[in-house]
Amino acid sequence: MAHFARLGVGNVVVKVHVVSNDVATTEQAGVDFLNNLFNTRDVWKQTSYNTQGGEHKLGGTPFRKNYASIGFKYDQTRDAFIAPKPYQSWTLNEDTCQWEAPVAYPDDGQIYNWNEETQQWDLDE
Repeated sequence: MAHFARLGVGNVVVKVHVVSNDVATTEQAGVDFLNNLFNTRDVWKQTSYNTQGGEHKLGGTPFRKNYASIGFKYDQTRDAFIAPKPYQSWTLNEDTCQWEAPVAYPDDGQIYNWNEETQQWDLDE
C-alpha cells in the first residue's frame, strides 16, 4: 500500500490516506487518484510508512526522511517530513530530519522524560 499526505496551509500535514499500489504506480498517479476521488486540487506528497530518521526499516530506499503524520510539516528544500519541534532547546538533525535534545537520552534501559527547565532527562516515576 502507498501512503499519501495531504498538505494544508504552510505545508502542514492535515491527513494521510492509503492508496493501493495497483493504483499508485507512481506518485503522480496516486495524487491524481486522490484528487479525483475527493474532487479537489489538493497538494499530496507520498510518504513511506517504513521510513524513519532517513532509514527504511525493511532495508529499502528511505523516502522523505520520516513517515508523515498529522501536524508534521513538509520541508520542500529538504524533501522531508518533519515533526513539530517538541521543545525550544532541541535542534534539528539535518541528516535524519528529527529533533534532538541537547543532552543524549540515557542508555540504561530506564524510561526518562525531558525536563526543559533543567535541560536534562528526568527518570520517569
